[in-house]
Amino acid sequence: MSDTRRRVKVYTLNEDRQWDDRGTGHVSSTFVERLKGISLLVRAESDGSLLLESKISPNTAYQKQQDTLIVWSEAENYDLALSFQEKAGCDEIWEKICQVQGKDPALEITQDPIDESEEERFEEMPETSHLVELPPCELARLEEIADLVTSVLSSPIRREKLALALMSEGYMKKLLQLFQVCEDLDNREGLHHLYEIVRGVLFLNKAALFEVMFSDDCIMDVVGCLEFDPSLVQPKKHREFLTKTAKFKEVIPITDSELRQKIHQTYRVQYIQDIILPTPSVFEENFLSTLTSFIFFNKVEIVSMLQEDEKFLTEVFAQLTDEATEDCKRRELVNFFKEFCAFSQTLQPQNRDAFFKTLANLGILPALEIVMGMDDLQVRAAATDIFSYLVEFSPSMVREFVMQEPQQTDDDVLLINVVIKQMICDSDPELGGAVQLMGLLRTLIDPENMLAPTNKTEKTEFLSFFYKYCMQVLTVPLLASTVDEKNCKDLQEGSTKINPVCPGALRFMRRIIGQKDEYYNRYIVKGNLFEPVINTLLDNGTRYNLLNSAIIELFEFIKVEDIKSLIAHIIDNYYKALESIEYVQTFKGLKGRYEQEKDRQTLRLNRSVSRYRRDARTLDEDEDEEMWFNEDGEAIEKSRPEEEFPESFGKYMEAKKVKESDNKENFPKRTPTGSFKFTFSHSAGAANGTNGANCKPATSPTSAASPNGSPAKSATPPATPVTAMVGLVDYPDDEDEEDEDEEQSPRKRPRLGS
Repeated sequence: MSDTRRRVKVYTLNEDRQWDDRGTGHVSSTFVERLKGISLLVRAESDGSLLLESKISPNTAYQKQQDTLIVWSEAENYDLALSFQEKAGCDEIWEKICQVQGKDPALEITQDPIDESEEERFEEMPETSHLVELPPCELARLEEIADLVTSVLSSPIRREKLALALMSEGYMKKLLQLFQVCEDLDNREGLHHLYEIVRGVLFLNKAALFEVMFSDDCIMDVVGCLEFDPSLVQPKKHREFLTKTAKFKEVIPITDSELRQKIHQTYRVQYIQDIILPTPSVFEENFLSTLTSFIFFNKVEIVSMLQEDEKFLTEVFAQLTDEATEDCKRRELVNFFKEFCAFSQTLQPQNRDAFFKTLANLGILPALEIVMGMDDLQVRAAATDIFSYLVEFSPSMVREFVMQEPQQTDDDVLLINVVIKQMICDSDPELGGAVQLMGLLRTLIDPENMLAPTNKTEKTEFLSFFYKYCMQVLTVPLLASTVDEKNCKDLQEGSTKINPVCPGALRFMRRIIGQKDEYYNRYIVKGNLFEPVINTLLDNGTRYNLLNSAIIELFEFIKVEDIKSLIAHIIDNYYKALESIEYVQTFKGLKGRYEQEKDRQTLRLNRSVSRYRRDARTLDEDEDEEMWFNEDGEAIEKSRPEEEFPESFGKYMEAKKVKESDNKENFPKRTPTGSFKFTFSHSAGAANGTNGANCKPATSPTSAASPNGSPAKSATPPATPVTAMVGLVDYPDDEDEEDEDEEQSPRKRPRLGS
């Protein structure tokens, strides 16, 4: 079925009394053999799958709300709703439901939602009538009406009966007309009774009553009744606020009168719920669930109507980014978008996806880039709130946008750099805006929420982009705090007594190391960044101060957390300068960790070698370990007794004697870093750690680099042996370009003395 009349959204009410969107489709009413009756069927418009199959039960209470909603309960805690795109479709299905149940389609509710047990108990009470008879709608009977409304709130059955009575013969409108009479006469007693009546009617929780009470010609009288709370000495002035203070501003003229009316209504009903009505008690907490649903569906409708009006939104964006737009106008436009995005939070995930994708296609991010850089504090604050909605919705969408910017803009006006500058320059003494922006920035650069399964390059590409274009902006305050006029002057005069580390930079380095991320650790090692820290420790001498404690704590953290790459770097390059520090055991502890890891590496190497040993029964115990090689020069393990292949064994022994003399040159050599490099050969001496071994390379050449940064190069291997490097510390993620950079930029030797 393709007609729009029957296009609907299916909703279910969850445990939190919020409506969950189950999908969009087309509804029909047809006889279902399996259910033995006329049923409502909704098939998804995307794939034709069945979203809903519900038999129209003669005992189910169906409610028609707001001309396009049909709501009912199928079980004790399972409420359903159909939201129609057009009123005609809702009327058609409503007539079918009423036809099955034998009801008049003019009714807004087919019957009382009373279960059998409640009705039986109700019938057993002879003093209670099935019908609730309302007193005549007169001033003299207001107290009686108020007592009646208050008395039924504790009984679900009587609430239903009273709601039906109030909907008949325009009773609610007559009551609200009495309010105007009482106010003209300044009849406070009558006004207090009307407060109790209207408040009680709201707690009846009936959508059909809300349709009457919240209509244009009634809602302000409802607000007026609620001003006269008997517990207050003076009445509130809610109507004055709604009509004079809370002015409705059309930033762009809204030509759709229905949309304008819906916006007015939603704002006022939300005001009634949030401001006027007192916080419900424990016994009343479920009395306003229908009011919440009324507001919810209104917001859904408003967002949908605005979203579909691309001409309206396009004009909003155009004026928002136009330099000729006046500041006050731009402020209104940004505030409109802020409320628009806030309304979108009521949407279900799939609807919210469509909403934000529409905004993205219209250019919300380029517009934010402009307005977030403006001087107006209110505009910036509202723009930040909008940006937070976008980041929360899809960090990847924001990342994709900012990575395209460098092609068409300067670094200074990149969206993320604008965010960083606002965070740094927040004028609020409590840094409220800075904290909000910091959270958004952390979300954007957090590798954990980058879409590795669907986009494997996002993490690499975005982090590379951030370090290239944004990191220098983020670190400006940090770098500024490390330089003062005196140090700059000394530097110009050629002084060598410059302390390149300050507590701001040290804390920053400590936080980076605290991440325990090898990505950062490799850069620390590659940049030789411990040199100024160690020089500062040595320059500080024996002074026991905060600087000394902070540096010692940094190395203690590395030791306790056993960060192997940093431990190896520190011991290999700086231990001679640090071994004299004995007032703490930190550096001896680092040395101990280093030795333990070296022993583990040696043990691991020996175990690897042992897997390829020949069977002891076939070779003399004093002979070196041998490996078989196939025709391609690949090492293979001997797995058969020599008796099974005497000819091959004889050839192998002859070849062995020839190669033994050739391979004496290829014993492993120890690199300056304490690592061992091995060139595969048929060499002996497995027990002393200098033997050859058939294993995969454990490190890249950088892991066996000398202290000055030049890679240790292996000897040229023979044609057939396999070459492998086994380092004390494994850098599995090193990339080729890092090796090239290291060769081109050898490290300086550190200054280790004062």
